[in-house]
Amino acid sequence: MSDQPRVEIYTKTDCPYCEKAKDLFDSKGIAYETYNVTDDDDRFEEMVARADGRKTAPEVFIDDELIGGWDDTSALNETGELDAKLGIATEDDGEIVDHRPLIIAGTGIAGLTAAIYAGRSNNDPLVIEGDEPGGQLTLTTDVANYPGFPEGIGGPELVNNMKEQAKQFGAELKNGIIESVDDSSRPFRVEMKDGDVYTADAVIAASGASARTLGIPGEDELMGYGLSTCATCDGAFFRGEDMLVVGGGDAAMEEATFLTKFADTVYIAHRREEFRAEDYWVDRVHEKVEEGEIEIMKNTELTEIHGSQEDGVDHVTLVENDKGHPTDRLDDPETEQFDFDVGAVFFAIGHTPNTDYLDETAVRTDDEGYLKTTGGDGGGQTETHVSGIFGAGDVVDYHYQQAVTAAGMGSKAALDADEYLEALERADSSAEEAEPAAADD
Repeated sequence: MSDQPRVEIYTKTDCPYCEKAKDLFDSKGIAYETYNVTDDDDRFEEMVARADGRKTAPEVFIDDELIGGWDDTSALNETGELDAKLGIATEDDGEIVDHRPLIIAGTGIAGLTAAIYAGRSNNDPLVIEGDEPGGQLTLTTDVANYPGFPEGIGGPELVNNMKEQAKQFGAELKNGIIESVDDSSRPFRVEMKDGDVYTADAVIAASGASARTLGIPGEDELMGYGLSTCATCDGAFFRGEDMLVVGGGDAAMEEATFLTKFADTVYIAHRREEFRAEDYWVDRVHEKVEEGEIEIMKNTELTEIHGSQEDGVDHVTLVENDKGHPTDRLDDPETEQFDFDVGAVFFAIGHTPNTDYLDETAVRTDDEGYLKTTGGDGGGQTETHVSGIFGAGDVVDYHYQQAVTAAGMGSKAALDADEYLEALERADSSAEEAEPAAADD
């Protein structure tokens, strides 16, 4: 009989975070049982009962202990507590686990493209998956604008294909999260949240960005109980409800369109008059408006979510002002506050760059935390203000934020890193040749 604890994962169809959870346990060589709750009312009720009323997927259990959803499981993995629960924890003696010419932070489109190019350049890249393996594209069910796929391709499928391609060229992918990078000496010292330490001659930061929340009353209590940042993960759990999507960009338009599969009516609350989304998505939404499936609430902001973990979201409080940004005009007599009945809320309000692990380095960021890189013409466009650290993808790009631009930046970062590593090698060779011969006695 195996001493391995029993791992159970409740999943649903088209659930990217479920795939992330399974990938995590796969990477650790841990067997698990999965229960798909899609169209299985008994399994769904069983999951809700065992998960203390949560109606989101995945839900992970180890030896009948509720670990929680992807965020909870990932957080335990960061600290090493998950390995302890699985009985595979190792003692951290502070020694360096490995040295690599190049470490890449992130397995989104930018990181994986960098890994493909770096592998082809024989730079033996170690790719750290981070707390959102695969990046934001794994949350997209249909990628219709990535070149080469006229019929479109699923985000998770595209990411998995790129992972396999990177591995074929020699990249090694490791599950884990970088805690800090020390640039006070060379090689760089890269410390993981589980205590492992690596060194590297160069680092590519392609760690992407994470979904933002509003910080409003009810948010912490109801996250996972009717409030979500992933419509494709959780939309089906609220079938027949009125749903509210907060945001005005591509993600908000896409999520609202997707939710029409399940909702009675989808409402979009946007704080301005004009959407930021590209015309393609705005047109899709207006088609749904004409069909009576979506209603748009412009110049409107969400200020509070009401409900309970037992019963989920009951209603929300909204404010509206025709001038836009109503929360900045709460004292304006024309600002209207009102309660609105919905059964689920989905945030699609942008992202925060994942750059905390570089806080102790000399890299520079803008006020929002996005990495500043050299840019311009010629080589070295992805260099940061620290020689040997490069940036690519959504951790740098706050404007375009497209899969194809992330891929382009990933390739640039790998090429820039290759030039840097070659220069290091030439410098080392020159230094060795310049060493004076030992004097004869």
